[in-house]
Amino acid sequence: MTNSTKQWYASWFDTPYYHILYKDRDYAEAQLFMDNLTNYLNIPEGGKILDLACGKGRHSIYLNTLGFDVTGIDLSEQSIKHASQFKNDTLRFVVHDMTKPYPETFDAVFNLFTSFGYFEDESCNLKTIASIKEELNDYGFGVIDFMNVNYVIDNLVAEDIKTVEGIDFHQKRSIKDGYIIKDISFEIDGELYQFQERVKALTLVDFQTLFEKAGVHLLDVFGDYKLGKYYPKTSERLIMIFK
Repeated sequence: MTNSTKQWYASWFDTPYYHILYKDRDYAEAQLFMDNLTNYLNIPEGGKILDLACGKGRHSIYLNTLGFDVTGIDLSEQSIKHASQFKNDTLRFVVHDMTKPYPETFDAVFNLFTSFGYFEDESCNLKTIASIKEELNDYGFGVIDFMNVNYVIDNLVAEDIKTVEGIDFHQKRSIKDGYIIKDISFEIDGELYQFQERVKALTLVDFQTLFEKAGVHLLDVFGDYKLGKYYPKTSERLIMIFK
C-alpha cells in the first residue's frame, strides 16, 4: 500500500510516523531559542503569543511556562488533539489554517522550525505573511524561523536510512523546480508507506520580496538559535524579525 497526497503536509503531519521520525529533535536548543527570542523582543510579562504551525505544541508549551499567554494553531487535527492535553487558562490549541488571519491580535506571532513554504499554491506564502501582519497588535513582532537554503543545498545528503523504533526510514533528498524535496519510504507489517516533504527554497531575497508585497518591514536577521549574525553561505538558520 502506498500512502501519499497532493498536499503532503495535510497527511504526513497527521501520521504517527512523522512524529516517530523526528522524535529526537533538540528540546534544549528549542528552549534556548525561545529564551533568547522573547528576551530580545522584550515581550511583556503575560504577553500574547501566536504559534503558527505549532505541531504538537513543544514551543507553545514552553513559552507558556515562561509566563506568556499562548495560542497554538495547526492544520493537523491529530497534532492539536495531542497538544490540547496540555491546555490551561493561558494556553490553548486550535485547528486553523495559517494562511487565514486568526481573529485576535498578539504581541508576537512565531512561525518556527521551517514551517513555511509548504504550499502547492505559492500565493499562500504571501497570504500567510499578510495574515501575520493582521494578527500583530500595534507593538507586535512577527518571526519566521526558516532554513538557510544556501547552507542546506551545499550540505544536502542525497540518501540515507534512519532507524527509529525499529522502523527503517529511507530518505532521499533532491532539489527540483525551486523546492527542496525529501522522499520518505518505510515498510510496516508488509505495507509500504511513501511520503514526500516539499519546501520552497526561499532565500532572504525571496522573503524580502514577500515582505514588501505584504507591507511589512524586516527589522533584523539572525543565523542561529543564539541569535548570532546571519551569514548567507554558512548559517544554518534564517531567522527574520519583522512588523
